[in-house]
Amino acid sequence: MKTLNNTFILRFGLATIFLSHSLHGIFTENDVNNFGNLFLNQIGFAPFGVFIAWSIVISQIITSVFLLLDKYIKIASVINIVILIAGIITVHYNEGWFVVGGGRNGMEFSFFLICVLLSLIIPFEKLKATNEHSTQ
Repeated sequence: MKTLNNTFILRFGLATIFLSHSLHGIFTENDVNNFGNLFLNQIGFAPFGVFIAWSIVISQIITSVFLLLDKYIKIASVINIVILIAGIITVHYNEGWFVVGGGRNGMEFSFFLICVLLSLIIPFEKLKATNEHSTQ
């Protein structure tokens, strides 16, 4: 079965993180709308803050399903990488590196998620085979 391959645990972990984050935003009181209105609109995205917030949440739900089903992995990864980079730029960078411990709300977790997503889309096996073939 294609879905249960050597990347399943990584894809499952990513989907769980993205789904729990997105669904929490939907099922808590106006969390997505507040993020759009009270944060995104305030940092220069007005009047599109709520639209952007809902676009992020919906895209993370859809891409989580793709990750679980092992479908459209490259596009799902790129979408989430863009979202994570935007989050680093707008939120986490100013807080520093550490999420906890040496700081609070930093960018280390987003950085790690980007690394995991990249590991799903960069064809390391092909790169290794190409390098081995070129050295012979």
